[in-house]
Amino acid sequence: MSRFEVRKAVIPAAGMGTRFLPATKASPKEMLPLVDKPLIQYAVEEAVASGIEDIIIITGRGKRAIEDHFDRSVELEEILKGSGKAHLLSQMRHISSLANFCYVRQTEALGLGHAVLCAQRLIGDEPFAVMLGDEIIDAPVPGLAQLIHAYKKRHGAILGVQEVPHQDVNRYGIVSSRTIAAGLHRVEDLVEKPAPEEAPSNLAVIGRYVLPPEIFSILRKTRPGKNGEIQLTDALRELAKKSPMHALEVQGQRYDAGDKLGFLIATVEFALNNPSLGPAFGDYLQNRIRPSGGRRTTRARKG
Repeated sequence: MSRFEVRKAVIPAAGMGTRFLPATKASPKEMLPLVDKPLIQYAVEEAVASGIEDIIIITGRGKRAIEDHFDRSVELEEILKGSGKAHLLSQMRHISSLANFCYVRQTEALGLGHAVLCAQRLIGDEPFAVMLGDEIIDAPVPGLAQLIHAYKKRHGAILGVQEVPHQDVNRYGIVSSRTIAAGLHRVEDLVEKPAPEEAPSNLAVIGRYVLPPEIFSILRKTRPGKNGEIQLTDALRELAKKSPMHALEVQGQRYDAGDKLGFLIATVEFALNNPSLGPAFGDYLQNRIRPSGGRRTTRARKG
């Protein structure tokens, strides 16, 4: 195997999902359904389509549903088989065979950097991907595949970025960089959630990374920052001082499904693109929200 082959992906999924409370009080945020699949399945499918073989999911207390989702359900399969629902049966079996799944428990909520560090023993001395499951990227070429392709050419850490409105930079990690090719930038520094007037650019890191194993030694030395958490951004800043790091503008439509509004927008867009739901759902939206001057009809409530 080439030492530049990326075969493993880490998906941190131990967060509390506070932005979706009370829905996530007892259910993992990662299992919220985006039309007909949980959020985390979109990330897994993107990883598999990008050539990833082993998926390491970092979980926490109350996240057992994630493991159950990617495991076989013999009872359900028997029911579907007996009901003659062969298509659904095939779908259910496909989920558990997508990749090799490993689960690591993050016993304390110590941040994204600590979550990545939890995967070190399973990663070993290989480059690997990190994917945030609530960032959904809809693209003809999977977002992670774009980064892996760039990594094989550059052989250094690759961060997925996209331009965001300048007034929104305080919601993201922002790169300070210089452009070396169309859509490709040499990273000089990173700033976590800067004020708009202090941001070095509007290129935001979007939850897709390809990292060398050297990041682990840096993470072990990284001191906790805000809220006592070990920030991945702090470790990346140190890595950028020691070896070349690049940012690739990922081509595709990105949805921040970790935010309520972003989740609703993603739901509408994916529903409209769904072959079985799209036409009827589009008709519903047209009838529900008519052009100005039209009258919107609503059902009368039962008294």
